[in-house]
Amino acid sequence: MPTRILPAGADPDAVRSLTTLLSQLPDADPQPPVTDSTQLLDTLARLAAESVEELPEVVVVHERIGPVPALELIREVALRFPAAGVVLVTSDASPGLFAAAMDSGARGLVGLPLSYEELAGRVQAVAQWSAGVRRHLGHGAETPAGPGGTVVTVSGAKGGVGATLTAVQLALAAQASGRATALVDLDLQSGDIASYLDVQFRRSVADLAAIADISPRVLADAVFRHDTGLALLLAPAEGERGEEVTDRATRQLVGALRSRYEAVVVDCGAQLSGAGAAAVESADTALLVTTPDVIAVRAAKRTVRMWDRLQIRKAEETTVVVNRHTRATEIQPALVQRITGTALARTAVPAAYKELQAVVDAGRLHELDGRSTVRQALWALAAELGLARAGEQPAHRGTGRAAVGFRRRKE
Repeated sequence: MPTRILPAGADPDAVRSLTTLLSQLPDADPQPPVTDSTQLLDTLARLAAESVEELPEVVVVHERIGPVPALELIREVALRFPAAGVVLVTSDASPGLFAAAMDSGARGLVGLPLSYEELAGRVQAVAQWSAGVRRHLGHGAETPAGPGGTVVTVSGAKGGVGATLTAVQLALAAQASGRATALVDLDLQSGDIASYLDVQFRRSVADLAAIADISPRVLADAVFRHDTGLALLLAPAEGERGEEVTDRATRQLVGALRSRYEAVVVDCGAQLSGAGAAAVESADTALLVTTPDVIAVRAAKRTVRMWDRLQIRKAEETTVVVNRHTRATEIQPALVQRITGTALARTAVPAAYKELQAVVDAGRLHELDGRSTVRQALWALAAELGLARAGEQPAHRGTGRAAVGFRRRKE
């Protein structure tokens, strides 16, 4: 059976030379090359969604690729698609880079200028390794196959538009739907998820920033298991520690969470950081929450344009969620979509703060009553995003002090 090889690189001349040489290898089937990290990950995810057997046996990554650096991209591919072996093509074949490439998950390294013998030998060895991994996966191994869990990021157009509320309720909906769910607070300087869920914690996302290889055991030690079943990875209590969480550490963290949980919801806050940008870039769905007022919609438009300029995410790949929506306001969701040039969530969240006040003040947002129109809308949004099944509701309503108070006021 021919060995499927997927070349990836941003330099057209270099990729053309690489593809030509790959086509000369015995039993090689070079695939159409991809030109950047986003296209590579999207292509592998699409193939893995069909079957692990659809993945190419070998992925050849040229050192000139972006926007994600080659070694970080290799780490992401190795975490998400363990059945595909990665070969790095580089002009620096030093022992230091070789060790770094192996630590990132590469199965081999080929130096520039390309040599037919070296490339053929390395591709053949990696193809054999990949075949062995697939046989192992076929006999019930627990190694995750395919793209892993779904990652949804939630960002605010500006502060106070309801991004954290949205992230918490989406995660609760996914968990109630039977999916193992992680909720991550990447609003590193002012994250409030711990306050919303009445959590006292010692470990935070900053404690994982310096770890080169996040194993399942290390990850399990860092997360806080909430009463609802959610796995929480919280922002550091000391905001200055947020600087420790780099974009590289974030990509590694998101990859580790994706491989362990079926749903990962990340609250990125309203201020763009390297960590937040890395999360948005690697997410399956990036939500941008706004309210239907001029200031917030202008902020949403600025954010979308900035993401596009920085090659974080294209406008059409971003989904805007309108919070505090009323029929009386002049700015309706369709207008927000036209102004921002984004996709638009079908579900708009109604303006009903009185329903929220008791649980927010008590730090018990997970006890928001099932009859709340806000919660119903956010859980419908979760179903729209594929995080929960349509119409999913837990078997019980909130029974805490906040929920009881809410019911009494309604009565």
